Amino acid sequence: MSPPLRPSVPPATLAEDVRRGLTSAPKTLPPYLFYDAAGSRLYERITELPEYYLTRAEREIFVAHSAEIVDRVARSVPGPLGVIELGAGSASKTEILLRAVLARHGRGLYLPIDVSATALTQAESRLRDSLPQISVRPLAMTHAEALRVIADVAPPRLVLFIGSSVGNLPDEEASALLRRTRDALPGETWLLLGTDLRTSPDVHRAAYDDAAGVTAAFNKNILTRINRDLGAHFDIDRFRHVARWNEGASCVEMHLESIGAQKIAVDGLGLFVRFDAGETIHTESSAKYDLPRVDRLLSAGGFRVEATYYDATRRFVLHLARAHEAGR
Repeated sequence: MSPPLRPSVPPATLAEDVRRGLTSAPKTLPPYLFYDAAGSRLYERITELPEYYLTRAEREIFVAHSAEIVDRVARSVPGPLGVIELGAGSASKTEILLRAVLARHGRGLYLPIDVSATALTQAESRLRDSLPQISVRPLAMTHAEALRVIADVAPPRLVLFIGSSVGNLPDEEASALLRRTRDALPGETWLLLGTDLRTSPDVHRAAYDDAAGVTAAFNKNILTRINRDLGAHFDIDRFRHVARWNEGASCVEMHLESIGAQKIAVDGLGLFVRFDAGETIHTESSAKYDLPRVDRLLSAGGFRVEATYYDATRRFVLHLARAHEAGR
């Protein structure tokens, strides 16, 4: 049995992040705020939508190549493979890889890291029943916090950063996170990075603005959370979900657009926030990559690509990379 999960995000951190975002110009909110219990459930619904091809494409790659990925990593250093996942969520795709770990080693260690304690609890319960030979140590915390407590995982290690989650970060921040991960795990460390390839802007935009309105509900839930956690008075119906294609940055941006001018009290911060009509809060970016851009990101993070795996339509890629020392 794992130790009790820590609170996902300290209240003081949440309050400071919201204050900073709502008083900046333009206004922003950090994407981790999506993932309370309601937001995690909505995200799981998003992954099943016809427009949101990313999860299906990545799952297809896991089904086809997990055994090869595990075998390639396992050949580097003898011993059971430790799997560490940044932003694990429900770990439904990771379960496919963990089955390959068991087929190779008969046992294994899995450290899922996520800010949603709800998602981790559900994932741990499911894996405990389906894969009892895998020792699961969930860490409900930010990536930065987790990197201080994972160094005891012995090599070889495979770090998962999948689901195109890397696309939520500017390239320099993504490379810095990978570099910190590499530095926190000296020795034989591998990385499996999932990226959405740039194809059609219309297809990309539709994946974040589905016809059923699930993504809109997911985006607006961030305001519901601020109302609950910080005593804010957002009228959810006075904000509109917007998904925009940013050609220069090759990304989809999600925004919440104010329907008319309004002033919102946030009691927990002692703050009033003014919105002009049409003013937005930028809640998330999701980058769409080409391969040279991914290579630059990984190289700056201290990793070198060893293998690349595509889905059948070549819209999504898993990059298997190996940590290297500077100059090697």
